Amino acid sequence: MTTTQWHGDDYQRRFDALADSGTDVHGEAAFVLDHRPATVLDAGCGTGRVAIELARHGVDVVGADRDASMLATARRLAPGLTWVESDLAELDLGRTFDVVVMAGNVPLFTPPGTHAALVAGVARHVGGLLVAGFGLDGRYSLADYDAHAASAGLRLVERFATWDRDPFTGGDYAVSVHRA
Repeated sequence: MTTTQWHGDDYQRRFDALADSGTDVHGEAAFVLDHRPATVLDAGCGTGRVAIELARHGVDVVGADRDASMLATARRLAPGLTWVESDLAELDLGRTFDVVVMAGNVPLFTPPGTHAALVAGVARHVGGLLVAGFGLDGRYSLADYDAHAASAGLRLVERFATWDRDPFTGGDYAVSVHRA
């Protein structure tokens, strides 16, 4: 899979500025915490925003991303957490997690034609739930995502329009919950 080059510190500053302005930047973590996981894989963790917040709540969390700059920021912000540099399609941690979360439009950063491999790669780590939120802008459809999840042995149990659990009635964003 190809990668988009980011600068982790610049990316993190955007979220820091949002938090400083009073914006809640932890909706994804709150959503995951509602499922009371002991273990979480933050797949496509970027600078670690979600993983770090989950760890603050006592969750054993591992963050994985293929972008070295994003992980460098995550490691600086939370050196005690486990950060793994890997393409998610190839990721093999040899364990499962109560929840695997893909926040931040992870599938949209995946090149066309590789989405099935992405879902299969993260699904091999699902011991309970796979939670993914991404924009529906035509690059990757919910029908394709659901089919890829089903091929990986997962079934849809819930779908929302936001991380705040607004009902999904169509629209431009979805948060999907699949169970192993």
